[in-house]
Amino acid sequence: MPVLSDVITTLDSLWPRAWAEQWDAVGLVCGDPDAEVTRVLFAVDPVQEVVDEAVAMGAQLLVTHHPLYLRGTTTVAADSFKGRVVHTLIKHGIALHVAHTNADRADPGVSDALADAVGLRVTGPLVPAPDDPTGRRGLGRLTELDAPLTLGALAELAAARLPSTAQGVRVAGDQGRQVRTVAVCGGSGDSLFAEVRAAGVDAYLTADLRHHPASEAREHSPLALLDAAHWATEWPWCQQAAAQLDAASERQGWGLRTEVSRLVTDPWTVQLPSSPSGAPN
Repeated sequence: MPVLSDVITTLDSLWPRAWAEQWDAVGLVCGDPDAEVTRVLFAVDPVQEVVDEAVAMGAQLLVTHHPLYLRGTTTVAADSFKGRVVHTLIKHGIALHVAHTNADRADPGVSDALADAVGLRVTGPLVPAPDDPTGRRGLGRLTELDAPLTLGALAELAAARLPSTAQGVRVAGDQGRQVRTVAVCGGSGDSLFAEVRAAGVDAYLTADLRHHPASEAREHSPLALLDAAHWATEWPWCQQAAAQLDAASERQGWGLRTEVSRLVTDPWTVQLPSSPSGAPN
């Protein structure tokens, strides 16, 4: 069986840490490099519920998309939720590895998984990585539908194929408008509106769209917007990542068992539709 350092070397080859944003915190958070690894759990968030799942299934490695510590800390005391996560991991011999913006920029990466989940055909990156001569890596993806759909039908497709959340999919635009080309970005994507407009696509599927950037984007052009829950747009990557590690394990004869957490760790739990009586007078 491989030891942790062997598996981490493979993960770093899939999502090199050098591809991460300078502000990001990726790589190994805790774990003994010489410990054997037989079972790996993939998840979006390193929260206690997910860690408890890793303990229950007997995993020796938890790989998450979101960092546990994005900013510096001076303590891992168990009187905070992040400290409890670290204590639980170490107590049960579970390592934690993070692939965040380095996985966003990979080929395939987070946005490829999002596009595939919705049934969109990737044609290239939205923001190509300047250090990739092949032009395949980068932030976001440009995609096409095999046949045009109305915006309403595309929204229904996204809502049906992405994991269920309280938010669902919010839409801005004419529901009857024909859509053929779509930019996608897993996770928060309203910093990329300039690149989306420059690409000339019909619609943009992402998450965490704030009022002012979304309003300004709609004023700039007839670009349609589809806003899904952050967690839901990134969860498909867990399945993709697990499959990539499975393939590497098979090549090297490791026999690893990989699992994907199906716990919904999106923080929002209920959405109440607005009442017509609440309309401004």
